[in-house]
Amino acid sequence: MKAITVEPKTAGSARYEEFPEPDVSEGSVLVEAVAAGVCGTDVEIVEGKYGWAPPGKTRLVLGHESLGRVVDPGPGSSLKTGDLVVGIVRRPDPAPCPNCAVGEWDMCTNGQYTERGIKEIHGFMSQRWRSAPEYLIKIDPSLGILGVLLEPMTVITKALEQVAMAGQRAFWEPRTALVTGAGPIGLLAALRLKANNLEVHVLDRAETGPKADLVRALGGTYHSGRVTDLDFEPDVIVECTGVGAVIADSIQQIGSGGILCLTGIGAGGAATGEVASVAAQVVLKNNLIVGSVNANKRHWYRAGQNLARSDRQWLNRLITRREKPEDFRTALERQPDDVKVIIQFSEV
Repeated sequence: MKAITVEPKTAGSARYEEFPEPDVSEGSVLVEAVAAGVCGTDVEIVEGKYGWAPPGKTRLVLGHESLGRVVDPGPGSSLKTGDLVVGIVRRPDPAPCPNCAVGEWDMCTNGQYTERGIKEIHGFMSQRWRSAPEYLIKIDPSLGILGVLLEPMTVITKALEQVAMAGQRAFWEPRTALVTGAGPIGLLAALRLKANNLEVHVLDRAETGPKADLVRALGGTYHSGRVTDLDFEPDVIVECTGVGAVIADSIQQIGSGGILCLTGIGAGGAATGEVASVAAQVVLKNNLIVGSVNANKRHWYRAGQNLARSDRQWLNRLITRREKPEDFRTALERQPDDVKVIIQFSEV
């Protein structure tokens, strides 16, 4: 079979090459790849910024956003041949820490977790891959190719769960929400916030194009420019850019008692304002800043439900490009109108 592989921390080492069939030690369920989503993490691994090959190996199969079809469900699995599935990305650490021990591996405290396509486990950008059945999520078959959006949906499902839990610290009735960044996760955040009957606003650098159209199709309001130029103070901000200046502006703009949820990891940039001034802003307005990353199985299950309930036509508009695996380099090159780019290995 073939796979898209990279030598971690070595720029220019990515290639689509012949690769050994997945061994049964990697899981009893054999899956044929349908598609894999491309995100900024994949780009950074290809650029040599980080990534870890499996122990004893020099190369890592790329990809953590998956969609596949069961070829062999193996013994003792409730799955059936032909089922559409998505692979869970993170695995608990071997120690395990207290959080991993109770299935909350997204909250791992010792950092010894592993992740498919990122850290010490081969990813999903191969023609076939294996998994233990407990790390597979069965997809509603009516979703078809849209099942590849499940992993980004898990990110926002966890983030909004964190926001809801944090809101219980006091009497709180949020009405307005702002999402900064209109990439796939930001747009899925807008989708879920709108489903929760909030007034939704999305801010991004692009002034026009498919992102603005997608927000308006949800009944949301699209903005470009700076967060501090907005004429309202959001009750909730879901920050999806990771840009330091945007985060600083969001802290200034959030309403009293509001919650800022950070999901983006980016280049950062020069700090705007002193830390003490930022702290004073948070204290005087009773604000809360929450960081959220990854997801555990509860979030994957709920994300699957959320995705299945969502408008198929709108979701389909998120996938703006489909590339063949041999053209993976083109998939990694961002184009102005890109929202979600996928690499398609086979038909649904």
